[in-house]
Amino acid sequence: MQVVRIGLDLAKYVFEVHGVDSHGKVVTRKTLRRDAVTQFFANLPRCLVGMEASNGAHYWARVLSGLGHEVRLISPQFVTPYVKSNKNDRNDAEVICEAVGRPSMRFVPPKSVDQLAVQAVHRIRRRLVADRVRFVNQVRGLLSEHGIVIARDITQQRRGLAVIVGNEADGLSDMVRSLMRDLQTELTELDRRIRTYDRRIREIFRTNEQCQRLGRIEGIGPVTATALIAAVGDRTCFKNGRQFAAWLGLVPKQRSSGGRARLFGISKRGDRYLRTLMIHGARAALGKAAGKQDPRSLWLTKLRARRHPNVAAVALANKNARVVWAMLSTGTFYEPALALETA
Repeated sequence: MQVVRIGLDLAKYVFEVHGVDSHGKVVTRKTLRRDAVTQFFANLPRCLVGMEASNGAHYWARVLSGLGHEVRLISPQFVTPYVKSNKNDRNDAEVICEAVGRPSMRFVPPKSVDQLAVQAVHRIRRRLVADRVRFVNQVRGLLSEHGIVIARDITQQRRGLAVIVGNEADGLSDMVRSLMRDLQTELTELDRRIRTYDRRIREIFRTNEQCQRLGRIEGIGPVTATALIAAVGDRTCFKNGRQFAAWLGLVPKQRSSGGRARLFGISKRGDRYLRTLMIHGARAALGKAAGKQDPRSLWLTKLRARRHPNVAAVALANKNARVVWAMLSTGTFYEPALALETA
């Protein structure tokens, strides 16, 4: 019997394959080493291959697509409900094969090589920014033990370290002052590395026409625009802008039962980094809308007057997400007058 659907469980070195025919009967089960995966699929007729969207999935999606197969990536949370028994690699391949055949299953947009490269820039920058936050918190804690309190603002941290290093009459020991001098050098190096990645992101933004179009939306700058383009592959995975906003976790969490609708805060599904960028950008746009008379600014002013600023920021981020999807799916430019009508 011919294999029509395969579940592939990914790993670093050992891969599990579970294939079924058109009637769902098991046709093949194999354990493959990494160097044998390409040869195995090259000898198979065209079929549907399902994989979890885990580490290396986008690479193998490109490889298997190049061999003529139809590849679909599934979020691991949508595979788990199909597990019937104990967890092991062979059972994982079986449940992936089952899940990928469901007509109502949701799939992860595959990413190109360029998208993964831009995503790598963002991930390294995000890690450096997180390192700097941890660094600043540690310095503040160390100084507070010696009676010196510095505000949480990063600019105040830089100024405070400069004063401490150059001041000999603040009661600090020579050892602590030497440590602060080393920490000042480390902070300067972190700032330099983050600026380097900021320049890379701005260069990507300037050379990408889609990023330029998204950058016209209030609340979306170079960092957010490039991160969105890197994250969103095949726009056909979303039926409309609402699905795209839900994928970002910008819609209410629902727990309804017995005909009673119960809505809570945002679901916080999807990529936390993208959602954070969208909300922070919306918060900045809200601050600049005061006093303006265009329809969008008037809508934002009225929204902020009747709702909490955080709720208004999320509402604007949700609307911006739907505008982004509309622009990417149709190839159009941003028109503020039409943005209020985007659904």
